[in-house]
Amino acid sequence: MAATASYTEDDIKSLDWREHIRLRPGMYIGKLGDGSSADDGIYILLKEALDNSVDEFVMGHGKEITIEIDDESWVEVRDFGRGIPLGKLMDCAAKINTGAKYDSEAFKKSVGLNGVGIKAVNALSEFFEIQAWREGKTKAIEFSKGMVVEEMKRPKADKSAGGTRLAFDVDRTVFPKRTKFRAPFVEKMCRYYSYLNPGLALIFNGKKFKSKNGLLDLLKEEMDEVPLYEPIHLTGKDIDVAFTHSPGGSEDYYSFVNGQNTTQGGTHLAAFREAMVKVIREFYKKSYDPSDIRAGITGAISVRIEEPVFESQTKTKLGSTTVAPEGETVRTFIGNFLKEELDNYLHKTPAAAEAIQKRILSAERERKELSGVKKLARERARQTKVHNKKLRDCRAHFNTKHKRREDTTVFLTEGDSASGSITKCRDVESQAVFSLRGKPLNTFGLTKKVVYENEEFALLQAALGIEEGIESLRFNRVVVATDADVDGMHIRLLLLTFFLQFFPELIREGHLFILQTPLFRVRNKKKTIYCYDEDERESAMKELGRNPEITRFKGLGEISPDEFKFMIGKDMRLDPVQMEEGKGLKEMLTFYMGKNTPDRQGFIIENLRDDVDSAEV
Repeated sequence: MAATASYTEDDIKSLDWREHIRLRPGMYIGKLGDGSSADDGIYILLKEALDNSVDEFVMGHGKEITIEIDDESWVEVRDFGRGIPLGKLMDCAAKINTGAKYDSEAFKKSVGLNGVGIKAVNALSEFFEIQAWREGKTKAIEFSKGMVVEEMKRPKADKSAGGTRLAFDVDRTVFPKRTKFRAPFVEKMCRYYSYLNPGLALIFNGKKFKSKNGLLDLLKEEMDEVPLYEPIHLTGKDIDVAFTHSPGGSEDYYSFVNGQNTTQGGTHLAAFREAMVKVIREFYKKSYDPSDIRAGITGAISVRIEEPVFESQTKTKLGSTTVAPEGETVRTFIGNFLKEELDNYLHKTPAAAEAIQKRILSAERERKELSGVKKLARERARQTKVHNKKLRDCRAHFNTKHKRREDTTVFLTEGDSASGSITKCRDVESQAVFSLRGKPLNTFGLTKKVVYENEEFALLQAALGIEEGIESLRFNRVVVATDADVDGMHIRLLLLTFFLQFFPELIREGHLFILQTPLFRVRNKKKTIYCYDEDERESAMKELGRNPEITRFKGLGEISPDEFKFMIGKDMRLDPVQMEEGKGLKEMLTFYMGKNTPDRQGFIIENLRDDVDSAEV
């Protein structure tokens, strides 16, 4: 009989707050990415550093916050609020469950309520410094990985403006070595803070972000299509709503709770979508289909509630059902607000009411035209599951409760050789492969009807489970795996055009990726190193010494299944496809995928000439 491990008092360990955060950082800041994705943990650290300053503004103190980021990961945040009480500086930075936000009278509807925020920043930083100015005095404490390095024992006289300063540099023994902040993500964070806090100025590396009209500015800045009517902006106590419709068919929402961007929505967004349908049906006295009412809508909702409950520490999805302890439900609160305010607005603004009704009727016609085509697509999909060999499915799926649902990945490949290699070495539990037949259809400017009639895209939609929207998405990661040559890039562009036009939420919610594949293999008899650029190749050559064997990969078909196992395993490199919202999206697609061949040709020739000139220098 096998020996069993002993279980004694020595096995029971009690970790202090630093050890726990450093041992389980994912519980506090989500994933430990390198900063190439907006939901990587370093942006949570920055957000935690900013939230206290924003809360000061909400309470009426300090109208400006400066953010400086140097050397890619060194951060300094300075506000001009009241400043942390100098005697409590240590407690706020290094004592868990300590903070002013437990007093609901002081910070009743603030961003964070758990007293963990800046302690997590402290514990996960190689360098962390906190300083406060208050009543003509200042005090500062420096930490490393949560441990005190230097403390100013007594406050010193200082006539600087009151407020608080946090500075930190992430610990690269916790984060990937190549971790760095990307300016576009930080700028978007600053923009959103300004939209939610009209009058607050955020200055990031000298660039100022300030909003006068809040969510109205958000919609006008973020929409990439011309709205069918002037956006409707409704405000009330603890609630702010703005929305309009566009000719496009997708629903786009920006939702916030207590200043936190809830990218995955939650109870407040569900209540908003439901209330919109109810109010519009009652106003027009018609039982319009909910999908027709919401087709083409771009909306933003911001609510402030007491003691919000989120479904994760990173606060991306609201789970609260009430607006305050023992208060009315979120659903009732939002429903009653829209019932009164939206109904009044539609009665007073007949032009907007007429535009909304026209958009609903247009969506209804399009839905009925599509119904027959969708039926054919569903028939194809049912046959596909049995007969089509293009999809090699996996056992786990994202739209189930499977323990590995977050790992589910589907690779969109070109050609049988690459598909075959990935299929042979994939993890059959969580990785699937969909093989494309040559170049897919250019969907730019086409309707959904034409796309549904295209067999390959119909099968792709069925494989992903997104025919009726991404709520039933079957894979957490949709990975485009094409060659890095001209044909592969063209296929990649065609797929991106399809997803951008018809399923932009797949990109917005961070599900679409490009597979990085190595350009070189450098090896000797003892070690093999795969290199993704020239710098990595040179580094590998130095590491392996004299005369290593160097192979230049020309396409995925050249990579053997054994090598693919490395490339799609735990060290897989994925580039997230990110859509920076704005009016440039439609123009960009028109330029690259439209029928403006002479303009595009001129652009290519001009840029090619620049490249040649620079190469000759």
